[in-house]
Amino acid sequence: MNEPDLKKKPPSGPPLGPLANFIFASRWLQLPLYLGLIAAQAVYVVHFMVELKHLVAAAFGSVPDLQALVSSIGYKTSVPLTTLNETIIMLVVLALIDVVMISNLLIMVIVGGYATFVSRMNLDDHPDQPEWLSHVNASVLKVKLATAIIGISSIHLLKTFINADNYTDRVLIAQTVIHIAFLLSAMAIAYTDKLMSSIAAQKD
Repeated sequence: MNEPDLKKKPPSGPPLGPLANFIFASRWLQLPLYLGLIAAQAVYVVHFMVELKHLVAAAFGSVPDLQALVSSIGYKTSVPLTTLNETIIMLVVLALIDVVMISNLLIMVIVGGYATFVSRMNLDDHPDQPEWLSHVNASVLKVKLATAIIGISSIHLLKTFINADNYTDRVLIAQTVIHIAFLLSAMAIAYTDKLMSSIAAQKD
């Protein structure tokens, strides 16, 4: 008796017709979109390095770099600034963390979106395969993106409250309400995904 062939591929269905092939191939139209996001990622890397260079130079006493930092974070004060203070350092570091989190969001969209909607990447044996990519689908990707957006919104809100003297009460309230809306939306997406997973499990 022959041993079962564990690597035997499942039987394939009938070949696709010309129209179905054309429609299925249209998924490759998304490729320029993901390449554009990679270009946006490169811009964020350049922005991160420029801000980091200003921060390091300002720490060593460079006034022009300090002024560049103050301008980029929107910090305003009636007292002329000649050295870094704790508030400016904190705002700049939060801005750098914000860039990193947005970069992580871009990676999830680029890698997860490409693997879900365009083509498999065959990374099963790759040592650097992201843990979340092994079980990613459209539903999981939405939950992860919603979670990442909440993190980014939290950083923005923290930056605003640290620099609250330079914002009106209307802006502070509006940003808080928007953050709560993001939070509720993420909770709704996660709950909907849980319901759909439970229904699918019951059918199986």
